[in-house]
Amino acid sequence: MNSNLITDIAKALLLARWKQTLIAAVGVTFSITMFITLLGFMNGLNDLLDGLVLNRTPHVRLFNEVKPNPIQPASYSKELGYTFIRSIKPSGNGQNIDNTAAIMQALKNDKRVFGVSPKVTAQVFYNIGNIDINGVINGIDVESEAKLFHFQDYVSQGNYMDLKNVPNSIILGKAAADKMQAVIGDVIQVTTPRGDRQSLKVVGYFQSGLADLDKVQSYASLGTTQKLLGKPVSYITDINVKLFDILAAPALALEYKKLFETDAEDIQTANSQFETGSSVRTIISYAVGITLLIVAGFGIYNILNMMIYEKMDSIAILKATGFSGNDVKRIFITIAISIGFFGGLFGLIFGFLLSNLIDQIPFNTAALPTIKTYPVNYNPKFYMIGIAFSLVTTYLAGLFPARKASKIDPVDIIRGK
Repeated sequence: MNSNLITDIAKALLLARWKQTLIAAVGVTFSITMFITLLGFMNGLNDLLDGLVLNRTPHVRLFNEVKPNPIQPASYSKELGYTFIRSIKPSGNGQNIDNTAAIMQALKNDKRVFGVSPKVTAQVFYNIGNIDINGVINGIDVESEAKLFHFQDYVSQGNYMDLKNVPNSIILGKAAADKMQAVIGDVIQVTTPRGDRQSLKVVGYFQSGLADLDKVQSYASLGTTQKLLGKPVSYITDINVKLFDILAAPALALEYKKLFETDAEDIQTANSQFETGSSVRTIISYAVGITLLIVAGFGIYNILNMMIYEKMDSIAILKATGFSGNDVKRIFITIAISIGFFGGLFGLIFGFLLSNLIDQIPFNTAALPTIKTYPVNYNPKFYMIGIAFSLVTTYLAGLFPARKASKIDPVDIIRGK
């Protein structure tokens, strides 16, 4: 039968019961709206929470873990018997990575590597009068840290480039600064475990959103930290690597460990708990959205069932005038898909508008000074999934009533009348 004729008949049946059609379409629209809004908000929240750590975490970290040499001189003895060694102490250069210049050059030449940032970690005491507070100063290459790890986004006050431009400067963790009552421009005293004391000028505050971390961590330039420790410019404790493909991190960590003879840790191992949390939140979002669509599908199923009972005469006349069972089936499936398409389309529009409204709501917290509004992710994938689910759900909801309508015998209907 002519497709245009089938479409016209489906349209006539839709308009004849426009209130029920509107209710079914509103159900689909509401489901898609909440599906888009929920996915956008939950994934925006995932991006925010993961970004607090993952943006600051290298894909591969090269370092030297302090540990005793497993092969001791006594192990080389060829005399028969067993050698027992107790209380083995570590030796060597400690945390310093040997031959850092060659390692960094090799990494920069690796086409899989996006960037490399060296770091020096220094355990210190912040001196507050007669009280010493434990702290950690991270000596960084300011420009590479900003390029690779969004360092500037976490400097809540002050200019991050002052670490490079101002000699003997420090950006304090905000919680540590509050504890010391240190304001920008003050000079603070820090002491190394060896007893060396250094005066550093506060040029800014660092705020990661993790209060316990901000009580301890501060940042200085590589040169300032090396000077504080009394080490040469070749002294590096960490080499942080950012890759083009984060999924390649575990394999490359093993490769670099063997190649450079250092310890290596990949981002998946270091932050597995965050990936688990993101996955759970995403699954919950999809589950709720799909449940809403299934509920809307049952509404369409019931409406089409009622339409078939009320339109028995029309179906009998259609079949008596030459329409086949498949034609009748196509009519009711067209009705269902039309409800799904237009309901889903309006759902996408309202979902975007509601997401945009949430994106404008102020979100002010002392822990996250750079975040001004609630996070929302506008990934087009969510909208494609939404309209696809809408069409599939409404198609399945209309399939069973359509099959039922296609099997109606017009003789039985007319004889009953």
